[in-house]
Amino acid sequence: MTEILHEVPEQRFVTQAEGHAARLDYIEDEGRLTITHTIVPPEIGGRGIAGELVRAALAYARDAGLKVDPQCSYADAWMRRHPEFDVLRA
Repeated sequence: MTEILHEVPEQRFVTQAEGHAARLDYIEDEGRLTITHTIVPPEIGGRGIAGELVRAALAYARDAGLKVDPQCSYADAWMRRHPEFDVLRA
């Protein structure tokens, strides 16, 4: 996996691995970051890429003073497994 890029106008975090793109989509509105989708192609699945995308989104939310609403089931489960991020949960 290469670095994770934050594409602000598109409201997403993206990365590449072996020529495949993975992304986390969100909506930022009124002090809230709603994570809507985490998409990792099967060809690069199982490597922790989705988790790193969620971690990047949560770091952004923390730094921006946003609360997080993990509507994406993966992001919600990830946050439940990492209770240190509970303070960000909307």
